[in-house]
Amino acid sequence: MQYRRLWWGFILVMVGSFAVLGYFGTEIYRQAPPIPDKVVTPDGRVLLTGEDIRDGQNVWQSIGGHAVGSIWGHGAYVAPDWTADWLHREATFILDSWAQVAKGKPFAAADAETQAALKIRLQQLLRKNTFDPQTATLTVAGIRAEAMAANSQYYTGLFMNNKALASHRDAYAIPENSVKDPVRMRQLNAFFFWASWACVTQRPNETISYTNNWPSEELVGNKPSTDLVFWTGFSVIILLAGIGLLVWHHASTPEDVVEPGFLPKKDPLLGLKATPSMRATEKYFWIVTALLVVQVGLGGITAHFGVEGQGFFGFPLAEYLPYSVSRSWHVQLAIFWIATSWLATGLFIAPAVSGVEPKFQRLGVNFLFGALLVIVVGSLAGQWFGVMQKLGLIENFWFGHQGYEYVDIGRFWQIFLLVGLFLWLFLMGRAIWPALKPDADGRPAESRHLLTLFLISSIAIAAFYGAGLMWGRQTNLAIAEYWRWWVVHLWVEGFFEVFATVVIAFLFVRLGLLRIQSATSQVLFSTIIFLFGGIIGTCHHLYFSGTPTSVMALGATFSALEVVPLVLLGFEAYANLKISRSTAWIQAYKWPIYCFVAVAFWNLVGAGLFGFIINPPLALYYMQGLNTTPVHGHTALFGVYGILGIGLMLFSLRAMSTRSVWKDGTIRFAFWSINIGLGLMVVLSVLPIGLLQTWASVEHGLWYARSLEFMQTDTMQLLRWLRVVGDTVFAAGVLALAWFIIGLKTGRSLVPTVPNRRPSPEYELADTEV
Repeated sequence: MQYRRLWWGFILVMVGSFAVLGYFGTEIYRQAPPIPDKVVTPDGRVLLTGEDIRDGQNVWQSIGGHAVGSIWGHGAYVAPDWTADWLHREATFILDSWAQVAKGKPFAAADAETQAALKIRLQQLLRKNTFDPQTATLTVAGIRAEAMAANSQYYTGLFMNNKALASHRDAYAIPENSVKDPVRMRQLNAFFFWASWACVTQRPNETISYTNNWPSEELVGNKPSTDLVFWTGFSVIILLAGIGLLVWHHASTPEDVVEPGFLPKKDPLLGLKATPSMRATEKYFWIVTALLVVQVGLGGITAHFGVEGQGFFGFPLAEYLPYSVSRSWHVQLAIFWIATSWLATGLFIAPAVSGVEPKFQRLGVNFLFGALLVIVVGSLAGQWFGVMQKLGLIENFWFGHQGYEYVDIGRFWQIFLLVGLFLWLFLMGRAIWPALKPDADGRPAESRHLLTLFLISSIAIAAFYGAGLMWGRQTNLAIAEYWRWWVVHLWVEGFFEVFATVVIAFLFVRLGLLRIQSATSQVLFSTIIFLFGGIIGTCHHLYFSGTPTSVMALGATFSALEVVPLVLLGFEAYANLKISRSTAWIQAYKWPIYCFVAVAFWNLVGAGLFGFIINPPLALYYMQGLNTTPVHGHTALFGVYGILGIGLMLFSLRAMSTRSVWKDGTIRFAFWSINIGLGLMVVLSVLPIGLLQTWASVEHGLWYARSLEFMQTDTMQLLRWLRVVGDTVFAAGVLALAWFIIGLKTGRSLVPTVPNRRPSPEYELADTEV
């Protein structure tokens, strides 16, 4: 009865939020930028077709998609944003052509009055929507067709083998002949044209473009809209109001803590006997460690491509491992090892919670492990074959590189992974289910509410990855982006977060450090608050992805609410720190708990501070596609989810062998090096680059902030090299962590036991088993 209000709140948030997200999803389908059947000049000459555009999207995906520059601001940051770059080149070509006719000189050399008149003429030309929905035909003026041809010639030389553009390819980390077929290159140019056309062409009966006037481009009249400015101010007001209400709630709610006198005198898990399936999860953590080391190594290689675009200290690495592959693997491996750690922790905890080892559970855990290995190796190999242009466009979609960041593995591997997640759900459900049943006297289990939420979050983890199957090979990019963020935001940032919250609560309850009633209330309340902003907050990723203004209003409002619960994470960090010092035996769990403290810190800084910096529409208008995004990405993805994955791994390994005593030296070095290195990476390099780019974007436009002229200055080169400091410290910590994990197996990381000597009191077995 005491949880009824919280459960009703949870149900209302889930039903209401997904109803809103689903309704506005239909609006995105209805108002997405149209793909014309053909693009023609006024005299009827066909320049390209809708099939060219759709095939060009597939070509873009096959060369790495979001791993080679960006489209609509989403993607990598070494090469330009192709939509902003194409639009600026198209605008300057037309202006120069007109200025030569009018004044006999380039546009930049013309007088101010002539420039002003030509810019107005250009805006009238480019912003007018000349798409005819009846015939699905887009008509472009002759001068624009000439600009399209000039742009196509430049991009063909860049992506193929024009020797004069070798320095551009090196600056952009694009290997020569990234596109080997002239037909594919023509199709890629068609896609670039359509994506940039959506950036400047006004929606029917409106004065803003399909991308809400993104990117900023003074020449064509792309500037922040009234709606964008209004909803930015509104989001700040909502943030302040939400923080005030949450602080009031926190202050008015009495703190429920376990008094020191009631804390367990000895480790409750000393009475825990690991079942065969729990033991079988150990190899998952070995793979987690190996993937982490490889992922960090690929991160170093990927960062180095920013200063040496075709090689690695003189070695022609791009011939074998181009930037688009190393970056794709770097991102994908992060998802793989983090998710594997969390899933393995669930498999470890489930039998411990219920006290029941289901029949054939160990076989299921081992089978799932083999399936995950096949997915990791197969999907990464497929990405390499796709980017190296060894697959057809259809084969690339199924087995190669889909091009969409975070969900770029081939469709076959996506389906394979989804099946694996449902197998994991089955294994979790059958292990947890006995704990939900009433006891012998018919009384319901005290932990059933927390276990129910645990089961719901597990179901969501399996189900919401299915959103990655909602687009097809040639789905309109605006619609594909909508579903992509269901996976990235709702799956990774949403229900994995709920799962993690429940898991940590279970761990503390199992250790006797939290009361089950308090843990249940806290988790339910935190879940409601988080999902209230988080589900609809998905829209903040879609401001400029071909979506209507209503999506911007929702994203601005609810993404501000996402930040609200993060302001109290300092209390969570302090509470966890107190727990780590509460009793003598808890020192055995010091480093897992320290990881939870670090997670709270990075949640506040990485997800909260660095996230809100880029969330308001006006800020993101100038920052989308700049290095301010990887500041948030690194500190949130690794700082929160990665370190939490490490913490869960350490807790599980600790609980597998509670009588052993860990040596502190290596793990202490690993913990502090990882956290300090992550901070140095951001403060010395990525953040300054992002802020300088933001200044350039506001002053000159996004095209300039991502251009060769700006990014190859001495200052920017120095800042990129400074990343070596943080990366080195960070990598040393990761290697130390791997060395420590290996040492747990070899015994090197354990304090040697002395024969016939009793263990210290904190490690003695409790009188009664738990």
